[in-house]
Amino acid sequence: QVASFQGVAVRSLCTSAPHEHPEHGRLVYKGNLAKAVLGVRFFSYSTSIFNLFMMPYIMLKTGIGFESLLIQAAFYGLIGFFTFVTPVTLHILTKGYVIRLYYKDEMDTYTAITYNAILAEKATVFHQKDVKIPDITKMFTTFYAKTKSMLVNPTLFPNPQDFNHLMGYDKSFYFNLEEEKEAGERK
Repeated sequence: QVASFQGVAVRSLCTSAPHEHPEHGRLVYKGNLAKAVLGVRFFSYSTSIFNLFMMPYIMLKTGIGFESLLIQAAFYGLIGFFTFVTPVTLHILTKGYVIRLYYKDEMDTYTAITYNAILAEKATVFHQKDVKIPDITKMFTTFYAKTKSMLVNPTLFPNPQDFNHLMGYDKSFYFNLEEEKEAGERK
C-alpha cells in the first residue's frame, strides 16, 4: 500500500487488518498510556545508567569526599535510592498495565500485551475463567489473570460487551441458598 503525503511516497508494511493479529486474535482494547509508560520507564532507566557511569567520574574529578562516615552513607544512600529504587518502583507499578488486549472467539482466550523489565513487549495468554476480580478495589489492578494483576481502563473498550465478557459480567448469576446454609453450618 503506497500513499502520498505532500509529494512524498509513504509505504505501509502492515500485512494484516489493524484490528486483527493472526496469533493473538481480535484487538478488543488499546491502552492510551502505553507510550507514556514506556517513555517514563525509559527515561528512568537511562538516567539511572547515566548516573552509574558519571558518579565515579564526578567523585574522582571534583574530589568530593566527606570525613564523616554518616554523611558518606547518607550521600551514597540518596544516590542509590534514585539510581536503583526509582526504576524498580516504576516497574512494579506499571508491569500490569495492559498495552493491548486481544481476544480469540473460538478458544475464548485473551492475550494481554504488557511491558517487561527490559521494556520489551510480553504476551500473557489466559482464559476468561482465569480472570478473578479483586474483592477490594486495588490501585493499579482491575483484575487478576491467573495470578498476574492487570490494569485496564473500562472506558477504552470500543465495544462494552468485550469488557463485560472479560470480567464475566455477561454470565448468569447463580445463587444456591442450600450451599450457603451448609457453609454457614460448617463454621
